[in-house]
Amino acid sequence: MTMQFGITRETACGYLQDQNERLIVAVPDQQCAMNTERYQYLLQHGFRRSHNDVYRPYCRLCQACQSIRVLANEFSYSKNQRRVINNNKDLVRRTVQQPAADYSALFCQFIEQRHRDGGMYPPDAEGFWYWCDCDWMTPEYIEWRDADQNLVMVSVIDAVPDALSAMYTFFHPQLAARSLGTYAILQLIDLCQQRNKDYLYLGYQIDECQKMNYKARFTPNERLIGNHWQKAVKSTKR
Repeated sequence: MTMQFGITRETACGYLQDQNERLIVAVPDQQCAMNTERYQYLLQHGFRRSHNDVYRPYCRLCQACQSIRVLANEFSYSKNQRRVINNNKDLVRRTVQQPAADYSALFCQFIEQRHRDGGMYPPDAEGFWYWCDCDWMTPEYIEWRDADQNLVMVSVIDAVPDALSAMYTFFHPQLAARSLGTYAILQLIDLCQQRNKDYLYLGYQIDECQKMNYKARFTPNERLIGNHWQKAVKSTKR
């Protein structure tokens, strides 16, 4: 596959203090337009998607961001993860192709109450849906509702031939006791297994960033280190 790439200017890192970040971005053309198969290839090489842009970190002095993916067909549940599944067995999962009317309110509530220090604050639901959308593939929206049809959680995912890629998850901020973030990943692993997908991509693992370390709890997983996927079997939870 022949494709051109560009490099962004350096900006302040959103995860590590006193660090700058820059990205390498795929620049498709008419002879090599982006599609799900090409995106799968780029996922395998550490890239992610934001709207139509496909990128990966390309920092001068830091290599803290490591792509991480769960080996869905080898995944084994811990005792705690089984408890999380049991605690949420009342929720009903459904896959839709467009955001429902009540998604935006839940997204804004989630950002307001849990991520006031993040890059998405203040919440902009219209901008968020634009970020999720894509002209060359159709993202999927996985929703969970309770017995009264109240929206509890939403995950946005991309599907490529051999994997699912988790873009973002938001949930009811007052239901923290349910461990909904963990439950969403467990459910997406289950969805991978149902669809015969080999991997669930979880974005980037940054060991120095405490709020990112939950991803390493789902094993076995692989990290992309030095352009090679290295397998981790045991959890690295601290």
